[in-house]
Amino acid sequence: MADQPNDHRPSVPNPADPSAELIEERVETATVRRAPKMLVFLVLGAALGILVALILTFAFGVADDSGLEPSAVSAVSYSKGQVFGFLLLVCGTAGVALGGIVALVLEWTVGRRTRRVRVDRESVTTVE
Repeated sequence: MADQPNDHRPSVPNPADPSAELIEERVETATVRRAPKMLVFLVLGAALGILVALILTFAFGVADDSGLEPSAVSAVSYSKGQVFGFLLLVCGTAGVALGGIVALVLEWTVGRRTRRVRVDRESVTTVE
């Protein structure tokens, strides 16, 4: 690597070689910043929501002889699968939202820590 930021060092192709390469190197500065992967946090939030919905489905509610849970508000009875589905809609959505918020907060706090580094950039062109 050279000490100058824009040092261009092209190499001269060998005339005896029919498929020579022209290589150009330069040193540049780049900004490096670490950021969390949003998809990972969204998936973890959804998994947490599924787990909470599963716990709430079987932790509360009293099923009658038919295996259905009567609603306290209406005269309708729901199966455990229906209760899990309803809770999954609410808890899954809340989990995804919570995972996204955590990822955004981490990005804002970690995103402020940027570094400038020097990189060696190399361009290779085949000359025939």
